[in-house]
Amino acid sequence: MSSVVERTSVLHEYYELCKPRVVMLIVFTAIIGMFLAVPLLPPLAALVWGTLGITLQAASAAAINQIIDRGIDANMARTCGRPLVTGRLGMTESIAFATVIGLAGFVVLWFLVNPLTALLTQFALVGYAGIYTLFLKRATPQNIVIGGAAGAAPPVLGWVAATGHVHPHALILFLIIFIWTPPHFWALAIERRDEYAKAGVPMLPVTHGIEYTKTQVLLYTILLVLVTTLPVLIGMSGLIYLAGSVVLNFVFMRYAILMKFAPRPGLPMKTFGYSIVYLMGIFTALLLDHYLSPFIP
Repeated sequence: MSSVVERTSVLHEYYELCKPRVVMLIVFTAIIGMFLAVPLLPPLAALVWGTLGITLQAASAAAINQIIDRGIDANMARTCGRPLVTGRLGMTESIAFATVIGLAGFVVLWFLVNPLTALLTQFALVGYAGIYTLFLKRATPQNIVIGGAAGAAPPVLGWVAATGHVHPHALILFLIIFIWTPPHFWALAIERRDEYAKAGVPMLPVTHGIEYTKTQVLLYTILLVLVTTLPVLIGMSGLIYLAGSVVLNFVFMRYAILMKFAPRPGLPMKTFGYSIVYLMGIFTALLLDHYLSPFIP
């Protein structure tokens, strides 16, 4: 019994090394991209193997992020309980794990989906785990803006998995996540400013101050509202998406305005939490519109 419990505990640590909440959001948007890419349903093989391959590569990127950031994580309350920081996992097994699942994901995508999906997913992994985590995060307060390109890739990856090519509509999905990333992450950075300063990470609230960052959150949220109208303007989506996006954007704008002009304790974290709900809501509205709009006169 004790050996079973021990194995379960070790598996849980590897699970936590993969940042499961982040990976689930990545995979969710990738799957939506697959469904939006085709009129009816995506090919079953692309759906199954594409989801598996993207999940494995995303998990590998998340694990590499923790390997590189273990020193920063140790100085932050939000991340100090991660398995590499506490010693529940060692460097050797963590690196081996990240390498194996990353290679497995690439092989699955290359041979069972298509080479373009495999290459684009690999570029996204390198962009996040390498360029962003290893360099940008420590080099510039615009780290999350520049590095956001890697995090915005999943719906494009899903689209390519289903069709074999990149479509302009997939780039609209990319743009939505790209513009969403700064207000999403800077809300968290405002709340954790002192921890980022202690860890020596030049996040925007550390280098330019909290008020400046709140202004940037508001400006990016306004831009996000404009960008999320593009699917309607170009005929990609219709009234169902429009109605859902209006409600979601109204709430996000309210949070951004309150954070700037009527701040109160805990509001940045509430904004951060809502931003995750917002992104899932936007993509769910896109999916519902995709399948239900043909039935609306």
